[in-house]
Amino acid sequence: MEKSYIIKPASLEELLLVDSQIPEFDGRNTFSKLQAKCADVEHLALVAYINNEPVAYKLGYALDSNTFYSWLGAVAPKCRGQGIAQALLNAQEAWVKANNYRTIKVKSMNRFPAMLSMLIKNGYAIAGYEDRDSPQTSKILFTKDI
Repeated sequence: MEKSYIIKPASLEELLLVDSQIPEFDGRNTFSKLQAKCADVEHLALVAYINNEPVAYKLGYALDSNTFYSWLGAVAPKCRGQGIAQALLNAQEAWVKANNYRTIKVKSMNRFPAMLSMLIKNGYAIAGYEDRDSPQTSKILFTKDI
């Protein structure tokens, strides 16, 4: 049976409680790194909770007055496959639209096939590629008009 979850805006500290559960990220996301990206721009940090435990997040920030960049997102391994990532994407898109941005940009990698599939399913179009010497570490750029 799927657990019910709630999504709400959260602090960067709360977001990092989830990030520490993500094996793919290897602890690379620190408070200072997140704060540096978000300090002087409008940003949105969403966290999904199950029984008051943070289990997933999505973080993005404004690139300019028309463009929002969906930077980071993840679901704790024990909670994957429950639709939480899709719900976070929906919540982020609704906020982006309500705040008058016109476009969302996001990057992902071949090593995250579930994310690639979700982006394509939700109308994100491939807009570029950053070659990083390996198909697994190179980044695929997506964009979607809101």
